[in-house]
Amino acid sequence: MSVARIEERLDALYAVGGGPGANRVGGTEGEQRAHDLAAGWMEEAGLAVEVDGAGNLLGRTSEPLVLLGSHLDSVPRGGRFDGALGVVAAIEAVERVGRGAVVAFRSEETGCVGSTAFAAAGPLPSVFLEVHVEQGPVLERLDAPLGLVTGVVGIVRGERVFEGPGGHAGTVPMVDRRDALVAAAEYVLHVRAAAAAIEGAVATVGRVEVEPGFGNVIPSRVRLSVDARAPDAERLDRLVAELELEPTFRLEPVEMAREPREALRKALEGRGVAVVELP
Repeated sequence: MSVARIEERLDALYAVGGGPGANRVGGTEGEQRAHDLAAGWMEEAGLAVEVDGAGNLLGRTSEPLVLLGSHLDSVPRGGRFDGALGVVAAIEAVERVGRGAVVAFRSEETGCVGSTAFAAAGPLPSVFLEVHVEQGPVLERLDAPLGLVTGVVGIVRGERVFEGPGGHAGTVPMVDRRDALVAAAEYVLHVRAAAAAIEGAVATVGRVEVEPGFGNVIPSRVRLSVDARAPDAERLDRLVAELELEPTFRLEPVEMAREPREALRKALEGRGVAVVELP
């Protein structure tokens, strides 16, 4: 396995679209250029290359017992390794082992377009493995090279709206104010505290819209977004109830298959690598 080649290929993908960050948004020329690069690398690895009806790129040996891969599209100004590492590492691994299949799914960042179509078309592989950069601080904090994912967290998204009487910033006494933004700010702190009280849960307020939005007017209406996540349905339901959130989107949590997890655990232990489990 060539670490230098992996780094060179990651650099080549990162350069697509120009900076700052990765700019290979799904459905754009940047994503297609990335797929073209990966197709060439698959051919160099001796894989039979094809593109399915959804635009997913696949490279196979004659015995594709295991499917590996990820995606090559990115969010605007995305990370260097997000998705790209999973595809590049998969090509390298299949070339070294001499059997397997690699997939680069289309437009994952815009809603799992390629993988959804792939799963619907079938047949599904016996095992699918993905190498993915940790988008958090745990492995770095533990100085651990690898983590073993135990499941995909459940997600609930929704909005909360706070309203109150507006007024002139210079004439309404503080004692008479019922500022919508103050109520929203208190709720944001509640979101943080509620998630912290449930092990493994997280919650984020990522967007706040303040009306009327002038520096000399007391806010009369605030709308904010809430993203709540937890490892299992019970904890997710508790969090949603605590936040008094009406979901506009819900994705149920999924536990990773036990057999491949145990195989990966044994492989890590056999190489003297500490097993760090991550949701």
